[in-house]
Order: sequence, then structure tokens, then C-alpha cells
Amino acid sequence: MKLTVVGCSGSFPSTESACSSYLVEDDGFRLLLDMGNGALGELQRHCGLYDLDAIALSHLHADHCIDMCGYFVARYYRHEGGRCGPIPVHGPPGTEQRLTTAYADTPSDSSMSEVFAFHELTAGGTFEAGPFRVSSELVDHPVEAYAFRVEHRASGKVLTYSGDTGPCPNLERAARGADLFLCEASFTDGKEQIPGLHLNGRQAGQVAAGAGVSQLVLTHVPPWTDPQVNLRDAKTSFDGPVEMARPGAVYEL
Repeated sequence: MKLTVVGCSGSFPSTESACSSYLVEDDGFRLLLDMGNGALGELQRHCGLYDLDAIALSHLHADHCIDMCGYFVARYYRHEGGRCGPIPVHGPPGTEQRLTTAYADTPSDSSMSEVFAFHELTAGGTFEAGPFRVSSELVDHPVEAYAFRVEHRASGKVLTYSGDTGPCPNLERAARGADLFLCEASFTDGKEQIPGLHLNGRQAGQVAAGAGVSQLVLTHVPPWTDPQVNLRDAKTSFDGPVEMARPGAVYEL
């Protein structure tokens, strides 16, 4: 199983990175986790525009889903070979309406469903995506949001992606024993203290330690936050390997 960081900036793109988007591949199957601001352009550095096989959206804030509108245009108005067939899109309830409202003048327009086959995520639910079994755990954020546990069925390797969340038991459950934990660290310890919104580096490290993960990769750090501070803080609470996500980074599990 291969993970490629397409974008890892939080809230809005930085000069170095698009917003959240992560490509998971194996056996010729490509699953994309989130498609935030700027991700569609960066994605094309790593795979063909029409080579995705499935998409999972952790939640419906713009920095995790808004480039789906551009991807709709690419799939709906493809110039060669005709319109693309529907690709599975797994997201929270209301995903189709949210994306349609962001793109179209009339929220009742159903054209998105011609190229996206929408499936609703549920708390504690699972879905199959090629060689992967994906579990969704409801986490703590102002909108309905999910962490994803992606298990490669043949090898048993596990990638957990936190999405956006404050500290909560379901996040540790999703990360239990993961080979790689891709965890948001948006806040700075001692600076931002807003319950039910985001993690700081220390908290991300605590979740990683409690879940017994093998490797922690911090992501979703906004441009105004010093990532080295969050990295330092994570290392105070987690003894395993820790690093910052960076665009184009590849991890082989």
C-alpha cells in the first residue's frame, strides 16, 4: 500500500502546499482521501486525471472537498471519449447537495450524480474499495466528520487518517495498531484552546501513543502555524517515528 501526500495545508493553501488530499494506491487501484483547495492540480502530478477509482471525503468543509467541483467539470465535460462513468464518492450525508450548491446556480440540479456515485458514510460503518477495506469513525468537529481506517485486505497493513477532529475516543479507536497514522495537528499547544475542533501536536502524539501506532505523520497545519513547534510537541508525547507531512511525500506500507 502506497500513500502519497497530494496536499497537507490546513484551512487554505499555503505557498508550498494545497489543502488536504491523500492518494492511497495498491494493485492498480487508486483511492483519494479528501480533495481540498488546490488539490486537483497537484493530484495530476501523481496520477492521470481520470485514473482515480474511488474518493472518500472526511467532511464537507471547503479545505477538504471543494476541488470536487473542478473534478466534476473534468469528468462531466471530458473532451475525449465522452462523459466519464460514475466514480464512487463516499461522504457524509448531504455530500451531493453540498457540492452541487458550491458549483451550480440551482441546488436541485442532479448532474453531479451522472459522474459521481454518492454513498453516505455512517458511524462505525465500512465500505470496500478495491484491495482496501475502509472503516469510518465519527470524530469531534463542528460538522459531521469522520476518521478513516484503511486496511489492505491481503497484507493487513493499516493506514489511519484523522480528518479534522478534537480529541475523542473514536479517533484512538480508528488508529489502534495502525502502521501509519496521518493525523491533523492544526493547533499550537498553549495557544489555541477550542474544544471539539482540532488537535495540537502534543495531543496528536498522545493519541498515537495510546493507539500504539508504528509511525505518526502530522498534517493539516495552517500556514500561520509553525510546524516545527507542533513536531516538537508531538515528540514529547510519542516515542515512535514522527514527521511532518509534505507535498509529494510517499510512504510505502
